[in-house]
Amino acid sequence: MKNHEGQNVPSVVFKTRQNNEFVDVSTDDIFKGKTVVVFSLPGAFTPTCSATHLPRYNELAKTLKENGVDEIVCMSVNDAFVMDAWKQNQEAENITVIPDGNGEFSAGMDMLVGKEDLGFGKRSWRYSMLVKDGVVEKQFIEPDVPGDPFEVSDADTMLNYINPNAEKPKAISIITRSGCPFCINAKEMLTDNNMDYEEIVLGDDASLRTVRAITGYETVPQIFIEGTHIGGSEELETYLKK
Repeated sequence: MKNHEGQNVPSVVFKTRQNNEFVDVSTDDIFKGKTVVVFSLPGAFTPTCSATHLPRYNELAKTLKENGVDEIVCMSVNDAFVMDAWKQNQEAENITVIPDGNGEFSAGMDMLVGKEDLGFGKRSWRYSMLVKDGVVEKQFIEPDVPGDPFEVSDADTMLNYINPNAEKPKAISIITRSGCPFCINAKEMLTDNNMDYEEIVLGDDASLRTVRAITGYETVPQIFIEGTHIGGSEELETYLKK
């Protein structure tokens, strides 16, 4: 693996899928005149990629864009069908997934490695980079050790490089029930205060037993912020006033 800081990204045409058709997307389309964060990983649906790497970039995408990033791109040596299905499965609406199906971009970055021992064939080594107008400004490459190290290519490391004083979003979850007016009010309060949240809907994601087991209450909404149980909509209003 080689560090490409100060160099242009490889000139490659990717086979993407748009409106059920193959559409060619070039590196110029992605990078020209823009500030882009790229994170590349061994494969869609693999454990570390699905549990941590992609979700955290998706979570911090808004903050990254507030600090000058135009687009966040996830690159992997997979085909367009797999990448699109993974993005949908992960609900990663803030990420642009790019299929490096033939490994040309990864090879051009000197990041194509053999994963034949896992039956993967050639895949990308895990890394991230900040690219400005097609030129690599900063690259974080995982150490060359056995396995699949994940130490420096994460979203927090990238954000800390771009702006170490950036305010990261709070981890917020709200348990709701469809049609509940108090739940609607609570969500509106969070939205009005520019606080992104994850919604857990009774009947879809959990049951009333889950609410009782976690909170000790049988009513919704129930809001959690940074691991602290805030309570219902009235308690949320008090919290926000403080």
